[in-house]
Amino acid sequence: MKVLIITYYWPPSGGSGVQRWLKFVKYLQDFGITPVVYTVDNPDYAIEDSSLVQEVPKGIEVLKQPIWEPYKLANLFNKGKATKTSAGFLATKQSVFGKLSTYVRANYFIPDARMFWIKPSIQFLEKYLNDNSVDAVITTGPPHSLHKIGLGLKKRLNVNWIADFRDPWTEIDYFHQLPLTNKAIKKHQSQEKEVLTKADVVLVVGPTMRMNYLKFNKNTHVITNGYDGEISGKSEVLDSKFSITHIGLMNEDRNPYSLWKVLAELTKVQMGFSDDLEIKLIGKVDPIVLKEIEILGLTPYVKRIDYLPHSEVQKYQRTSQVLLLAVNKVPSAKGIITGKIFEYLLAKRPILAIGPEDGDLSILLKETKAGSCFDFDNPKGQKSEIIELYQRYKNETLILKSKHIERYHRKELTRQLAALIQTNFGK
Repeated sequence: MKVLIITYYWPPSGGSGVQRWLKFVKYLQDFGITPVVYTVDNPDYAIEDSSLVQEVPKGIEVLKQPIWEPYKLANLFNKGKATKTSAGFLATKQSVFGKLSTYVRANYFIPDARMFWIKPSIQFLEKYLNDNSVDAVITTGPPHSLHKIGLGLKKRLNVNWIADFRDPWTEIDYFHQLPLTNKAIKKHQSQEKEVLTKADVVLVVGPTMRMNYLKFNKNTHVITNGYDGEISGKSEVLDSKFSITHIGLMNEDRNPYSLWKVLAELTKVQMGFSDDLEIKLIGKVDPIVLKEIEILGLTPYVKRIDYLPHSEVQKYQRTSQVLLLAVNKVPSAKGIITGKIFEYLLAKRPILAIGPEDGDLSILLKETKAGSCFDFDNPKGQKSEIIELYQRYKNETLILKSKHIERYHRKELTRQLAALIQTNFGK
């Protein structure tokens, strides 16, 4: 069998968006499915990681077509300052021009600013598919413009089509923050509904997303994100400090303010804590988060690293005493399972999560016994957990005995994907 995968994020893109389909492509051939990748020829990625190029299997056919993105036009009017945007990282303090740009982007670039790639991609791929037979087309979003490409191919060629949602469309964490008119909201909802109802199969990354999408498409399935690599049998040399490490984007929505207050308090009242504490923030951090950390007096305990290649990030995960995961405090928080949780599982270090205690992430942590999740406004629970973790650190017993994490290996997840493709489209 052969599948055509349409993705905006592809090496040398860095960050979390590229990982899911890079890993599926890596393993699909092991299950009798040949992937062909269609992606952008002139990307303008917010984050790049050239080391990921080495992970693309040799011999994979990669089709590329140029894209025009309005960010480049915006930069001409932005006093010469180049702007690269990362989905979900909305500036809290914007200039007049910035507010205008956000308004235009939200209301006129629907579903997103990659919409100008839809029509030329449909034209290019229609010709390709007329000359090259595939068993299914797979689109992955965001950006959800790529689902519009799949929709166009479905209408023109009646292709077998899988729409993969790494994040939801109108339920994505920052959707409610956009300055959308009622007309734009209805247009987003209409396009989302059409994609969901016309796709032959819908893929999502968590059970809450599946429940939300089942009303549009009964053939909706969960295949989570995961980790790659082998679980190490040897013990790593852990940080000498009581390190609490957060990896990835921390915007204002993800700011675990109650946790910062707990840590600040413990530096004053818990014996030895101020000598041992180290907070590692690896990735982009909103200035508002850093300001609150400063006000609470935690800045001396913070070590910041703006960005690291994926291979180096894994080392920090394995050697940290505790791994911190902060869910966005938004209406859709219950359904958020960030991709980094699976990397955290591979690291085999205790996970402290801040998010809904009845959400998908909390359930996953309970099932794997990999850590605990506390509500955004549960400082009492957070404090109790930190004290327990710290005491185990002092006693040199801070180890993790997680279970069932093998089910989240990328190869096992690809096995599930291959079975889904073969069940729906096998001859």
